[in-house]
Amino acid sequence: MADEVEFIEQGLQRSQIDEFFGEELARAGYGGMELAPTPMGIQIVLKAEKPGMVIGKGGKNIRKITSELEERFDLEDPQIDVQEVEEPDLNAQIVADRLANALERGWYFRKAGHTTIDRIMESGALGAEIVLSGKVTGARSRVEKFNRGYVKHNGEPAEEIVDHGKGVAVMKLGTIGVNVKIIPPEAELPDDFEIAEDADIEDLIVDEEELEGESVEELLEGEPEEAEGDAPEADADVEEFDDVAEEEIVEEDVEVVEGESPAAPGEESIEEELDELAADVEADAEDVDEEDFDDLDAEVEEEAEELLEEMDEEDEEGEE
Repeated sequence: MADEVEFIEQGLQRSQIDEFFGEELARAGYGGMELAPTPMGIQIVLKAEKPGMVIGKGGKNIRKITSELEERFDLEDPQIDVQEVEEPDLNAQIVADRLANALERGWYFRKAGHTTIDRIMESGALGAEIVLSGKVTGARSRVEKFNRGYVKHNGEPAEEIVDHGKGVAVMKLGTIGVNVKIIPPEAELPDDFEIAEDADIEDLIVDEEELEGESVEELLEGEPEEAEGDAPEADADVEEFDDVAEEEIVEEDVEVVEGESPAAPGEESIEEELDELAADVEADAEDVDEEDFDDLDAEVEEEAEELLEEMDEEDEEGEE
């Protein structure tokens, strides 16, 4: 048999046994059960408001229940242990059965719900919730909720801490489902915390000597030194970049002729300016008189000498 099928069958059997006890022990105030397999058989722990009614006179009732468990559910040597519920108002199953009986006797649902949940909170519960679903009044079904305190609805606390109880009230218009959730007073929720009023703060303060490694001040003081140490590397990178850029510019813009020195930067532009100036002079020579032409020729010679001197200076700088 597969594990999944076995788990389903165990859950179904548990539900059927719980329903059987609820019907047989309704008058005794059935408050739930726990199943625990043992090498000798199955141990069943019953919780009841009136244990004497469960056991019966001379143990007659308990023997009857044991024999029915063996026949109906095929249990081997079930051992039943009956425990009394100390506070019935904190047992969700007992409260659900009481509320269902009150509705069947004609109590108005709102009065029954508020009265029941007030009794639960007066018993010391941390939180409670009652849900009535069905035709509480009229022909249409609806859901009515009564809340007090703090109730967990999901996660592990909702399954392990919250006590669940269900009951059914059979009315003329139809059945009404009763669902009760109670958080007992001794429950320890995962989000609980305590405030120590008389705590000694000095015990919680850690000395700097006990701390391992450098302090925050030492780390902050060391940062500028590291930054200064990184500066030369940055300068070296900038110089290397400049050298590479100069080499690329020289390779692209300067042509080297065999047997001659490379042309100085700007020499070609000066020659172009001389050519343009000479062309302008020739164009204007036709419209100028001889005297004006002599003056213009002198000015051109002066400008040409200045340009040649600039070319010589740039050549000397290029050779250096």
